[in-house]
Amino acid sequence: MTIASKPKIILDTDPGGDDCFALLWLLSLVKQGVAELVAITSVDGNVHARLTFIAAGKLLKLCGYNDVEVGRGVIGGSAGKIADAGEIHGADGMGNLSHTLPDDPQRAYEMARGSEEILIEQLQAKPGEITIVAIAPLTNLAAAERRSPGVLKLAKEIVIMGGAFQAPGNVSSEAEFNIAYDSRAAQQVFSSCDNLIVMPLDITRQLIFTPELAAQVSAVNPTSAIARFIVDLCQFMVGTALKFREVVGESGFLVHDAVTLAYLFYPETLLFRRAQVEIETQGEWTTGKTVIDRRRQPKTGSNAWVAMEVDQQVVLTALVEDLKFLII
Repeated sequence: MTIASKPKIILDTDPGGDDCFALLWLLSLVKQGVAELVAITSVDGNVHARLTFIAAGKLLKLCGYNDVEVGRGVIGGSAGKIADAGEIHGADGMGNLSHTLPDDPQRAYEMARGSEEILIEQLQAKPGEITIVAIAPLTNLAAAERRSPGVLKLAKEIVIMGGAFQAPGNVSSEAEFNIAYDSRAAQQVFSSCDNLIVMPLDITRQLIFTPELAAQVSAVNPTSAIARFIVDLCQFMVGTALKFREVVGESGFLVHDAVTLAYLFYPETLLFRRAQVEIETQGEWTTGKTVIDRRRQPKTGSNAWVAMEVDQQVVLTALVEDLKFLII
């Protein structure tokens, strides 16, 4: 990949165990010179926005990327209807490991710019160049769109981990967490632009990261602080994945968010269909459900490419091999 073709990425995230692995994978690609991380926009979601801001900053510090700006997320997307996911990801969103990671005294939550401000600034400055990788509730993106109507159309594309179509949901029988946590924000994003790439639970449930894979990464340099964090976080996430029965027949956890990077850097691993994705916001049992029309009749509009199949072994192998670059 040439320098000119390097994707310019804003990562919109709410770390989150699988978010942490996605961010580490992205940083490994930055280190290899095939990606540019423009900024991180933290989000209220898996845990409170203050904690997701801290988590993103700590991972950047751990990996030596202190100069990347982290935005402060918009608060209150779920209006209290859906609890955060601290039981799954740890009270700090990082497997209760944040105390083991370095602080960045130059980075303060109270002084940080708002995530929506960063999104608007970067999209307007580089129209058609920025890829937003959105692996969290879409609260920040909707806030940016409300503040500057049409701004999301300036993104090259918006890669979203969210939704469930034929698969069951993970916060209700019908809904996936990122969409359901702020379903009105999701509705606004999906109704505002047609440059969306969607990675739903239908494929992410196939991506099971195991302690054996973490050990393969760590074996390159077992004394590395990054390697120790990967092993420890994997161990924590496996425990909660088994507790909440997220995996069956295998000791591992789901790296949902990592598949967004597979799309950008290993696109041959995915099969898509074009669709008009709608978000249910009022159903008593179905709020947060993602819906597409599967009838065999002409479709007059489409806003997204939806991933329907994934080569999970190739994706997991790429993740492991790329993570090794962080700890060499």
